[in-house]
Amino acid sequence: MKRQVITKQAPEPLAGAYSQGLVVDEKRMYVAGQGPMNVKSGLTPQGVSEQTTQVMENIKAILEAGDFSLADVVKSTVHLADIGDFGEFNKVYTSYFNGVLPVRTTVQSVLPKIDMLVEIDVIAEK
Repeated sequence: MKRQVITKQAPEPLAGAYSQGLVVDEKRMYVAGQGPMNVKSGLTPQGVSEQTTQVMENIKAILEAGDFSLADVVKSTVHLADIGDFGEFNKVYTSYFNGVLPVRTTVQSVLPKIDMLVEIDVIAEK
């Protein structure tokens, strides 16, 4: 099994404990849970819509660095700090996909930072 680690395309992993993305056998990519920090400014936007946009942009950057795209995403797991934000989150999330949506699990979770409202990880396959 051939593995290629993809890094430096989104905010640094907390405590450096994992890879941002991992390409396996050039056909499947796993992207670790991404938070809403903007890698260029170091800032975290406020509000679930703004944070969802930033998370999706972080995921998109990691996918592209591994020669994948959002069109290749087949599965996502979403963690919301407040499940009551689902409607607002979902509106932004679905705008990033065309055609068949990836399968998805969405749960309410205690997230690692107090200002973090959303975290998403994905699996993509060519």
